[in-house]
Order: sequence, then structure tokens, then C-alpha cells
Amino acid sequence: MQLEFKETKEMLVKEREAAKKVAEIVPVIQEVPVVDNAMMEKLTAENEKLKAMVNSLEQKIDETEKKFEETSRISEQRLKQALEAESKMVELKTAMHSLEEKFLDMETEYHVLRQKGLPQTPAKKPSDRPPVPPSHSLENGNEESRVNEPQSATPVKSYGTESDSKFRRSHIERQHESIDTLINCVMGNIGFSQGKPVAAFTIYKCLLHWKSFEAERTSVFDRLIQMIGSAIENEDNNDHMAYWLSNTSALLFLLQKSLKAAGASGTTPNRKPSSAASLFGRMAMGFRSSPSSNSLAIALTVVRQVEAKYPALLFKQQLAAYVEKIYGIIRDNLKKELTSLLSLCIQAPRTSKGSALRSGRSFGKDSAPSHWQGIIDSLNNLLSTLKQNFVPPVLTQKIFTQTFSYINVQLFNSLLLRRECCTFSNGEYVKSGLAELEQWCCQAKDEYAGSSWDELKHIRQAVGFLVIHQKYRISYDEITNDLCPILSVQQLYRICTLYWDDNYNTRSVSPDVISSMRVLMTEDSNSAVSSSFLLDDNSGIPFSVDDLSNSMEEKDFADVEPAEELLENPAFEFLHE
Repeated sequence: MQLEFKETKEMLVKEREAAKKVAEIVPVIQEVPVVDNAMMEKLTAENEKLKAMVNSLEQKIDETEKKFEETSRISEQRLKQALEAESKMVELKTAMHSLEEKFLDMETEYHVLRQKGLPQTPAKKPSDRPPVPPSHSLENGNEESRVNEPQSATPVKSYGTESDSKFRRSHIERQHESIDTLINCVMGNIGFSQGKPVAAFTIYKCLLHWKSFEAERTSVFDRLIQMIGSAIENEDNNDHMAYWLSNTSALLFLLQKSLKAAGASGTTPNRKPSSAASLFGRMAMGFRSSPSSNSLAIALTVVRQVEAKYPALLFKQQLAAYVEKIYGIIRDNLKKELTSLLSLCIQAPRTSKGSALRSGRSFGKDSAPSHWQGIIDSLNNLLSTLKQNFVPPVLTQKIFTQTFSYINVQLFNSLLLRRECCTFSNGEYVKSGLAELEQWCCQAKDEYAGSSWDELKHIRQAVGFLVIHQKYRISYDEITNDLCPILSVQQLYRICTLYWDDNYNTRSVSPDVISSMRVLMTEDSNSAVSSSFLLDDNSGIPFSVDDLSNSMEEKDFADVEPAEELLENPAFEFLHE
């Protein structure tokens, strides 16, 4: 056994040595890539081309960036030049209007002096007035105003003398100084008199006395429009915007009552004062014992109809546009203020219970009353601001009516889009908040709230459905006729399918009602009826100039006092009349 073990061991040693030798002899097989020289040259050439293209693109990009910077710089320069040119154009336009007025004044003075030179008897009493040339008295208000002004007792010299030119220049300068004084006075907040804006009344009295409404060309309207535009640049200040809404609406009312387009029935503008006075005299004699005679006299003294030329009619249109713009700014400011609060008012806090929701008084600091009270505070603040600035009630009604419509749209759409809002407890939560809004409408009264409460019909009916018990016993006819008559089939289907009771685990409507709704929705889809269940917010202007005009009366301005600052100015003595 030992001999066999040795032999076996020796054999193993020999086999290992043989294996080593064989391993040394057998070559190692390695994968040697086959290199295609032609392909390599082709790839190298394409690579070089790509590098050249990349370099070219980088250069073009750099050039484009430089050109863009240069173009931007040139564009900024041109924009600056355009703004400067626009400002120069405005200045030139103002200067052109001024020159036109001066030319018209010179032409008027020429005709006046010519008429003065026609009579053979040069001696006249100081109180006599030169005859009015009939061919030019109707052409524009400037001529008429110059003709109707009392003449001085100084003897008239021949046309073209130095004193005449000085007189014309001084008169034009005085007129422009009066316009500048008026604008500087009404530019600030000069308050109210007898519940009416002093600035609007003062502007109207000045324009009426200067006969600007009857002028073919005048720059006073452009000056006033520019003044109003610059005054309402601070759109975030509701108090400031309400002041100008009151002034622009009052001035628009006075213009609406006074101006009539050329060619309308009635006497001509230059004869209007005398005919109105005579008409009033006859009426006063005929109705001396009537209590309405005083109001008629007041109306005729405050507002006087004139035949307006194009600049005055254009000014009224621009003024109406500013009334609509300021109205929209105040309304949108209130909407922005309420948006963040409405997102918190649509869903009940999880810590609130049904009993607390029904009471509406047992919430924490960040629960229903705080959010809904924030909405009430915003409504009260704006209502107080509008009252303090004597904004016409018709505009106040429209602001709050559109705001309540916005509240209705936001709450109703959130209810239909979020399943967590279509619950029994959430219905009670929103219902308590709607009760606060109803109380606010009652306190504000119809004079200011108008039909605001009616604008919440959708959310009121939807909430009424959420809080009703035993919904599975209600038929489809009862829902559409009694509970939710204003809601569409799509809206009812959305509410019924999203509803779930987180307090009492009650069921929604029966499957038969859901099936009836599906059938009706299928029929509506085949017709032209819209399948959308969401409401749209209306941001239009819900009033017209006639609505504003019908909301006020001329006698409301009877006791209004003009601006005290101008009453002390000798150039504005006519304001005492």
C-alpha cells in the first residue's frame, strides 16, 4: 500500500508538470478587432466636418447674440425716441389747439371790430353792445362768447392797431389762465357740498359759462381728460377711486342733461338762455300757486340745455368710459380682496361638529365666523367708503350685485369640483355663512344692496339640498320644482353623485333619480344644450349712461356750492350766480 501510494503520488506530480507544460505551449486566444482603414478615414472626415459645423454654429450664435444685444439697444433707443416723440406730439397738439383758439379769437375780434366800424354814429353809451353778426354767431361757441361779453367804454380804434392785438392777446392769456386755475383747483380732493361733489359741479359751471360745449375747437376738454387719467393712476386706493367715481358720474349726469347733438329739436344755443328765461317766466306766472314751480326754477338755473359741438360730445363719451373704468377698478379690488377668504369659506374645518355648525357661534379663531366675518368686514369697509364719497346708489348697487354674483360663482364651482365639499356638515357650514351675508343685505337695505341676495341662488339651493334629510325619499320632480329649480340637470347630477354624509352616514338620492338624470343628460347631449355644469363670472359693465341719468335729478344740485378757492378769484365771479 505504501509502494502504491508513492507510485500514485509520483504519477500526480508528473501529470501536474505535464499540464503546466501543455498550458505553456497552448497560445492565449484574444479577440483582435478588425480595423477598416477606409471606414476610419470616412468617420474621421465626418468628425472633422461636424467639428467645423459646431464651430460655425458657435460663431453664428455669438454673432446672433451680439446682433440681438445691438437690436435690443436700438429698440430701447427707438422706444425712448417714440415716447419722446409722442410727448412732443401731445405738446404740439396742445399748442396747435391753442393757436387755433387764438386764430378764432382774432377772427372773432376782427368781425366784432368790423361791425363796430360800420355804424356812422361813433358815439355810443358805455352800456351799449356792438351788434352781433348773424353769419358768425352760430358757428362756434368761442365767437359767441366773445360777442356776448360786455364791451368796455373805451373808444374803438381802427382795425389792426397795436392796442387791438394787445387786447386779443390779453384776453386769450386770461382764458388759459382761468383753465389752469380750474384744473389746479379740482385736481385735489375739494370735498362735497349737499351730498354732491364740488369738483364736478364747479367744472360744469365753468364750462357752461365759457360756452365750451358750443365751441368747434377747444383744449379744455383734453386738459380735463388728462387730469382725470393722471388722478386715477393709484388704483389700489378705493377711497381715492370712489372720490373720482363720484365726480365723473356727477359730471356725466350734468352733461347728459345739458348736451344735445347739433340738429336736435329746440332753439339754437345762442338763443337758448333768453328763450329758457322767457319760458320760465311764462311758466312761473301760470303756476305761481303750484308747489312745483320752485323745483322747475331750480332745474332751469342749475342745468341748461345747449347744442353741443363735436369736442363736447367726444368729451362726454370719454367721461363715460372713465366712469366705467373706475367702476371696474373698485369692483375688481373688492373681488381680489374676497378671493382668498372665499377659498377658506367653502370647506368646513375638520374640528367642527354639526351642532357647532348649526349654531354658527362656537367656532375657533380660524373657523367659520372669522373667515365669513372677513368678507362682511370687506363689504362694510367698501360700503362706508362709497357712502363717504357720495357715489350714486345705482353704482353702489351694481358693485355689490356683481360682487355677490362672483361669490356665488366661486362657492358653487368649488362645491361641484371638490368632493370633500359636497358633505352634510360642509353644507351646514356654508349655510351659516350665507346667513351672515343675508343679514348684511338686510342692514345695507335695497338702496345699496339692491338684488345682491338674489345673486346667490345657485349656492343657496345647492346648500339647501346638502342639508336636507332623507334624500333617498325625494323624487326628481321635487328636486327640480321645489328644492333646486334654478340648477340644471348636469349640476344636480354632479351634486347627487358627489354627495356623502360625514356625520350621519345617510344616503344620497335613489338610483331611480340618478337614472332619470342620466337620461335627461343624454338627451341634452344630443341637442344644442351646453353640458357644462360650471358657472361663468360676468365682468361686464351692468349699467348705461341712461341708468345713471335716471338715478339723479337736476334739483339735487340746486344748493351745491362751487369751490371756495375759486370764489375768491375775480376771474370766477360768475360762480356766485
